[in-house]
Amino acid sequence: MADTTLTHSGHGHGGGLSGIAADLSSDQRAFKNVPWGKAMMWIFLLSDTFVFGCFLLSYMTARMSTTVPWPNPSEVFALHIGGQNVPLILIAIMTFVLISSSGTMAMAVMQGYRRNRKAAAALMLVTAVLGATFVGMQAFEWTKLISEGVRPWGNPWGAAQFGSSFFMITGFHGTHVTFGVIFLVILARKVWRGDYDTGRRGFFTSRKGNYESVEIMGLYWHFVDLVWVFIFAFFYLW
Repeated sequence: MADTTLTHSGHGHGGGLSGIAADLSSDQRAFKNVPWGKAMMWIFLLSDTFVFGCFLLSYMTARMSTTVPWPNPSEVFALHIGGQNVPLILIAIMTFVLISSSGTMAMAVMQGYRRNRKAAAALMLVTAVLGATFVGMQAFEWTKLISEGVRPWGNPWGAAQFGSSFFMITGFHGTHVTFGVIFLVILARKVWRGDYDTGRRGFFTSRKGNYESVEIMGLYWHFVDLVWVFIFAFFYLW
């Protein structure tokens, strides 16, 4: 009887340890099928969220704490068209272009998983063109404001912090869009020539038949678009 009890107790203890081990490894099982590249992109986007969040919080702090009047975005970002100033027209077009690129990127990911490589590559190139258009309009906006006297240390319309906040936040975001355009062109070329169907070795090429790189690129691009929505709301509408 004693032996039986001991054996049963030992078995129960072993089962308990197995249960604890199973509980501790549950997260590992949950994330085991997540591709390494996608997990790393999520980690990068999380860290980038903190950076953009700090920038926007700093902008709000500077704007609310300054004793000098803050420039009116409707006046600063107006374009002179047809003999009158049209407020925020360029910013509205830029926002429309970038949000539209998010739609073409989503369609590119869908076509990639359908193995329709030519459609996926074409949609990625369209996304890249829209992104490049956005950057070009942003460069025009910078040129216009610089010609009007806006500098990181001051501007003709009021609080000196305006210039530094504008160039830092929009410049950092514009850099993200520029890198995104470059990588979109690289991936579109690889998709177009069938690198993901043949398993051809090279930069950004994963195992044969796997289009997850297109989806990872899509995650990055949607993040860049989402960040712009916050910049647009905080910087141009406030």
